[in-house]
Amino acid sequence: MFDRTARRYDLVNDVISLGQVRLWRKATAAAVDAGPGELVLDLGAGTGTSTDTFTTLGARAIASDFSLGMLRTGVKRRGGSGISGGGVRGVSFIAGDALRLPFADEVFDAVTISTALRNVQDTEHALREMLRVAKPGARLVILEFSHPVIKSFDLVYTEYLMKLMPQVAKLVGSNDDSYEYLAESIRAWPDQAGLAKIIQRAGWERVAWRNLALGIVALHRAYKPA
Repeated sequence: MFDRTARRYDLVNDVISLGQVRLWRKATAAAVDAGPGELVLDLGAGTGTSTDTFTTLGARAIASDFSLGMLRTGVKRRGGSGISGGGVRGVSFIAGDALRLPFADEVFDAVTISTALRNVQDTEHALREMLRVAKPGARLVILEFSHPVIKSFDLVYTEYLMKLMPQVAKLVGSNDDSYEYLAESIRAWPDQAGLAKIIQRAGWERVAWRNLALGIVALHRAYKPA
């Protein structure tokens, strides 16, 4: 499903979010705050657009995704020849399953996942895998769709999500079935406090979150015990 949306994925995200996705990426990068010499794992990275934001201060980053189509699109845009660990413009593209990450224990200074945790079959198991590959004291940053905090706005947002957004995606030329799934998965996803509890159960500590765009998305942060 995601392979079919790869070519226009970034464009559609810009359109359906009314450009807000760029602000969300900046907020995520600021929370990750990756510096020189650090290694960041960006899960569910898609074409690697979000991954680029983690390398601006000199960090290295790995873009990992289950969709080969997404990764190939990202590599092609950067002039690379294939998916590998070699790196393209400071970002390495590696195929991986969030439930069985292809990385050794305790190698990453930060682990992040943006609007993709909902797509994993077992959320808590994926968070434990992230914990496994993170160094002691490493930080976790999750950007995910959530639940608007103002009820009247939530009603309007739900109408847009369920009825208009798939049609907008179709007009832009993407696979509208993927965005129907997106709408359904967002409504079924836990709220901000609910996700925080799942993160804690997985073994992360000092869990906190802040809302963006009135709670359309939430930025959760946590740390691996030192």
